[in-house]
Amino acid sequence: MLRFIQWLLRRQLLLRALGPLFGRFNPFRPEHRRDPHTTWRALRENAPVYRSRMFGAFVYTRYADVLQILRDPRFTTDRSDTPGMKMVMRMTKNEPDFAGMLERNLLTLDGDEHRRLRRLVSMAFTPRRVEQMRPRLEATVEELLGRVAEDGEMEVVSDLAYPLPVIAIADLLGVPSDDHARFRGWVGRLVQLLDPFQGSGGAKPMIQATREIFDYFRGLLDARRADPKDDLLTAMLAAEQDGERIGPIDLLALSSLLLVAGHETTSNLIASSVHLLLRFPDERKRLQDDPGLMPSAVDEFLRYESPIQLTDRAVAEDCEIGGQKLRKGQMAVAVLAAANRDPERFPDPERFDVGRTDNHHLAFGQGNHFCLGSQLAKLETEVAIAALLRRFPDFSGEPDPPAWRRSMIVRGPESLRVNLV
Repeated sequence: MLRFIQWLLRRQLLLRALGPLFGRFNPFRPEHRRDPHTTWRALRENAPVYRSRMFGAFVYTRYADVLQILRDPRFTTDRSDTPGMKMVMRMTKNEPDFAGMLERNLLTLDGDEHRRLRRLVSMAFTPRRVEQMRPRLEATVEELLGRVAEDGEMEVVSDLAYPLPVIAIADLLGVPSDDHARFRGWVGRLVQLLDPFQGSGGAKPMIQATREIFDYFRGLLDARRADPKDDLLTAMLAAEQDGERIGPIDLLALSSLLLVAGHETTSNLIASSVHLLLRFPDERKRLQDDPGLMPSAVDEFLRYESPIQLTDRAVAEDCEIGGQKLRKGQMAVAVLAAANRDPERFPDPERFDVGRTDNHHLAFGQGNHFCLGSQLAKLETEVAIAALLRRFPDFSGEPDPPAWRRSMIVRGPESLRVNLV
């Protein structure tokens, strides 16, 4: 069934047949993929709490509402009781690895179980460990840019934005450098978990990738038990809280999630950042003239072109948000990208400003599920953009990518070619 829906969407057949039923919120349209902000602005201004009958959810686009949903304990990321998740689990009941990936990762766990696992991982994923990666990241970026310097041009995604996060998260986990290339196929298939309708091949590619990556990490974790190293895998094996350690299936799900999520968000963030610098040359010059603006620029990249456009929550108990009464079991969609351009929260929100202050964007979420790897993603982007501006100050290219990622959740250029001289 999933494969059939994917086929229909790729050929626009489903959109033509059911277009009117989508109403104001139709994220599958090609024009939405090119420019989702027009959709978000129209919803925020005309229907800030929009009931999508096609998706069976209430779509929220105002900053205040989105922030409340992300923080409010009456909403949960545990979707196990929702019809959609029940259907998926029935389809994959004979795939224990895939079921473990869906049920035992930090994106879907909630409550005490989520807090326990996040606390254990956080003990290993410290800011000190992230900052210690700066020299390695700087050397990696210099190597990547050095490879394309003689060519005089670069395809930003494949030459920089994709390989840097893979190397960074693999180094953090303790994955041997010879194995980095194996991750490309796994990440490409597993990221469909975030947006399965816009993938291809049905559930089979995701299931197969889960088997392969779990088998890989089983071997690597066994090696770390026998011979501990100074890496995140060893730290997670040793992490203990109140006499509890991370269980086997949780270790596999966490390791796999860190690889996929740690790569996907940052890759799109770096590519979109280059796109924005091409699109806004005055702000680019401002950043070049004052490199001290880099931290605020990275936050503005995140606000203006959020790599994760939206997230959802199940209603855990009856409540009212934005004037809409919600019942337990219903779904709420929190549009991060719309909240990040809400004029009620951000003065002149459509203006790209690398020096913007008071920039409390929601690109990394909020509350108990605030992105665990946010500091690493920001550091990677800061290092990559700083090196690009320093080594190739006159790089140029078309400001608009030829295509954007085929997803209603993930936002980033499919490719972006620039001239370096």
